[in-house]
Amino acid sequence: MKVSELFYSIQGEGRQTGLPTIFIRTTGCNLRCTYCDTTYAYEDGMVMTTEEILQAIAEYPCRTCCVTGGEPLLQPEIDGLIGALVHNRYRVEIETNGSRPIKPYTTNDAIMISLDVKCPSSTMQDRMELANLKHLRPMDQAKFIIGDRVDYDYAKDILRRYPTKAAVFFQPVWGTDTPKLAGWILEDGLGVRLGVQLHKYLWGTQRKK
Repeated sequence: MKVSELFYSIQGEGRQTGLPTIFIRTTGCNLRCTYCDTTYAYEDGMVMTTEEILQAIAEYPCRTCCVTGGEPLLQPEIDGLIGALVHNRYRVEIETNGSRPIKPYTTNDAIMISLDVKCPSSTMQDRMELANLKHLRPMDQAKFIIGDRVDYDYAKDILRRYPTKAAVFFQPVWGTDTPKLAGWILEDGLGVRLGVQLHKYLWGTQRKK
């Protein structure tokens, strides 16, 4: 498996915001979102076996892992890694870009799905597997990355057409108007949560090692 980086930090997004977490970031992504903040994960990285990954993360005083990317579900060995993490009693969050089927990963309560839904400002909205939304459980989450009003209205329409049981987050593209997004949510009385990227408030936009 090709791994971009392994590190221990604070989860900055979604329902587990603030929780100490081990991040396993795989290399490679099939999307090219305009606002991507992990372009370094498109290529390079180091080849590691599942056992090597388990040995590397064992040094951290933590039992929560976020398997992210890039797009981790592109990795042929990802099922073996996820299975090994669960077997070793890690709580696993799979952070996926919404373009790959997630149903096979929704049968184990030790695995939480964090599903991105790309909106028009990403230019990747046509690459989404929107049927994924119906497979999400109450323990999972869907994140809509919102850059402007067009994105906001698009996200509302997707939720109307593809209702989900998961917690829903509207997260602003970094550097856009968060108070304005909050105002739209309040005005429409949406049952969604406003998400922020806590890690960027803590450490800025540099890579966290």
